[in-house]
Amino acid sequence: QVQLVESGGGSVQVGGSLKLSCAASGGTFNRLCVAWFRQAPGKEREEVVHRYTVVGLPYPYYADSVKGRFTISQDNAKAMTYLQMNNLQPEDTATYYCAAGYFYCASGASRPGYFPYWGQGTQVTVSS
Repeated sequence: QVQLVESGGGSVQVGGSLKLSCAASGGTFNRLCVAWFRQAPGKEREEVVHRYTVVGLPYPYYADSVKGRFTISQDNAKAMTYLQMNNLQPEDTATYYCAAGYFYCASGASRPGYFPYWGQGTQVTVSS
């Protein structure tokens, strides 16, 4: 059983930055596909980012809405996944979730239903 714990959320003003962290335990980290999702009130949960590999090299998939502003990184030794969020906008306000599953990450968008393991979420609020 994989456990995921997010941290790093908070309140920032427009244009600010936050770095979210996702700590994984109870599994084999380098076999997991780990993704970040977010859900705003009244909206469906949407994927933000994940990393997939091609010939052993990591590549990021980003939702169009965050390209150029968000960056995913991972520390396999610490079983950590990070989400650096820059130039935050009010539309980024949401609860951010870390999700994982034992499969190869796709090169395109993933659906929430693909992932059996979820963290509790961390709130990000961006005010103007």
